[in-house]
Amino acid sequence: MRLTATTAALLAPLPALAASGPFFSLGNSDFVVLIAFVVFVGVLVYFKVPGMIGGLLDKRAAAIRTELETARALRDEAKELLASYERKSREIKAQADRIVAAAREDAKAASAAAQEELKRNIARRLKAAEDQIAAAEGEAIRAVRDRAIAVAIAAAGDVLARQMTPEAAGAMIDESIRVVGAKLH
Repeated sequence: MRLTATTAALLAPLPALAASGPFFSLGNSDFVVLIAFVVFVGVLVYFKVPGMIGGLLDKRAAAIRTELETARALRDEAKELLASYERKSREIKAQADRIVAAAREDAKAASAAAQEELKRNIARRLKAAEDQIAAAEGEAIRAVRDRAIAVAIAAAGDVLARQMTPEAAGAMIDESIRVVGAKLH
């Protein structure tokens, strides 16, 4: 690399040869510029400036290479982190779907249980209403019977009172006393 840079630096002033007049005289400005340029390049080579520039470029290239490796590592780490977050996102979404499905199942079960409880409550109330109706019917029948008995007794009492003579009343009393006496002993 140094050889190429040095050769290029030496061949660069060739257009100066195209000047008119004697080239190798100090009056020729092209020759003076060529000598100054060659001395400048010589000083640069003597003080190893191309090597220093090459070293600086190598250091810069190494720094860029290190930065690229760091950037690649960061990119890989970012990809892994992104993949991890996407995986966690999918897991959380799946878990949320499972929770929603479980809540729906629980809601269906609660609804079914509520409907069953409602059916039992309706059946219990119907049974209570039927029992109340039956009790009211029984009460009404007893009341009608009691009333019928009371009316029948009153009617019988009236009929007996009209038909009863003092002799028949005495005979009935005697008969009643005999029946009660037979049952008590």
